[in-house]
Amino acid sequence: MTKTFKDGFLWGGAVAAHQLEGAYQEGGKGLSIADMMTLGSRDQARELTDEIVPGTYYPNHVGNDFYHHYKEDVKLMAEMGFKAFRTSIAWSRIFPNGDETAPNEAGLAFYDDLFDELLKYGIQPVITLSHFEMPLNLVKKYGGWANRDLITIFARFAHVCFERYHDKVKYWMTFNEINNQTNYESDISVYENSGIKFKAGDDKQKLMYQAAHYELVASAQAVQIAHAIDPSLQVGCMLAFCPIYPASSKPEDILFAQRAMDSRLYFGDVHVNGTYPNWLQAYFTEKGYDLDITDRDLEILKKGTVDYVAFSYYMSFTAKYSGHWDYREYSDLVANPYIKSNDWGWAIDPVGLRYALNWMTTRWHKPLFIVENGLGAYDKLTADKQVHDDYRIDYLRDHLVQMEKAVADDGVDLLGYLPWGCIDLVSASTGEMKKRYGFIYVDEDDYGRGSFKRYPKDSFYWYKKVIASNGANLS
Repeated sequence: MTKTFKDGFLWGGAVAAHQLEGAYQEGGKGLSIADMMTLGSRDQARELTDEIVPGTYYPNHVGNDFYHHYKEDVKLMAEMGFKAFRTSIAWSRIFPNGDETAPNEAGLAFYDDLFDELLKYGIQPVITLSHFEMPLNLVKKYGGWANRDLITIFARFAHVCFERYHDKVKYWMTFNEINNQTNYESDISVYENSGIKFKAGDDKQKLMYQAAHYELVASAQAVQIAHAIDPSLQVGCMLAFCPIYPASSKPEDILFAQRAMDSRLYFGDVHVNGTYPNWLQAYFTEKGYDLDITDRDLEILKKGTVDYVAFSYYMSFTAKYSGHWDYREYSDLVANPYIKSNDWGWAIDPVGLRYALNWMTTRWHKPLFIVENGLGAYDKLTADKQVHDDYRIDYLRDHLVQMEKAVADDGVDLLGYLPWGCIDLVSASTGEMKKRYGFIYVDEDDYGRGSFKRYPKDSFYWYKKVIASNGANLS
């Protein structure tokens, strides 16, 4: 690679509070929905319990103990040359039950200290407000985002965060991967996004659309709050972007793949344009979905459009038309014979990242920000405390090549690249530690046992060269 990225390009890494902080009952923190998710695996889904069950292991209670190791970890990130570090503010550290009127000072102070530590090394905090960790009380008392009251509750949380940290944090995101709940047949997908537990007889799709609407309104309100406090703040949405290819050149497959993309990504249309797309309004009419969408809501959506679009990119999907036009992620996807997969069955498709960057640029005309990308893999710590993860370097290099083509050859406006799980943490999908993403190895097993010592992997030193060369040196 001979071309480099623009000055100020934000190289770094990304995590989420609930997947690494641990200390789930320290500093006045309340329980979150993530604290109620058990250990799973590729073949066994994580369970969602209503109470903490004795004898059951909850990986997020421990994370990788970042809460007590953050100064050490930030120093390692600085050694790599990070320009930015994405994490989230654990909502239940600030409002333990979610609906208090006054925040928890100990929780606020923890993030003050973390942000100060990052800034000491010239690392910009990039902060998500809601990353699958809403306070559990908001589920039990209000029914999660099925309740309009959560708009006001979230606005209070957002206001406190913007007011407290606006001089330390420039880049914000409202809801992480808000569009994952399109897969509404997955209990975990909707629970993580919206805190909804379905009952027998529920119209799952309708409930998902209603909850998503309240979240979109809350996001738009948060944008307006941030800009009122400090007009220089940049507030983005955050989407899980999985290109959906047609299974063949059959016209029905092509049209269905287009509708599947529209279904997964209409959230971006609302965030960016401030309105619902025509096809979705027609779909609501066809289904008889008389959702609670007020004129004031629509005005808020128009006034609270985002400054940029952040997204995760891990894989692409392939869909085949099977006689219906409403996209059902749980049944409509098929294997792509041209793409390999990782150990957890996720397609590895570097060219899909270039496709994604171009698709979003053409559709939304906003600056883009890659805030998750990475390879979950089994890593082995050798006797001399090294990890030789050439497979991770190859994965990231292949994606960076496509990212550079999108920027240099296609004219994509890209703010930065923050690969996921830059330090090993609990996997959101399975709860495992052995599904590792990081440049930094954490000596901990799936049950929170280990020394918790940190060891740089081979990819640590490779990524350090990438950053130092502003992307020119990928060898």
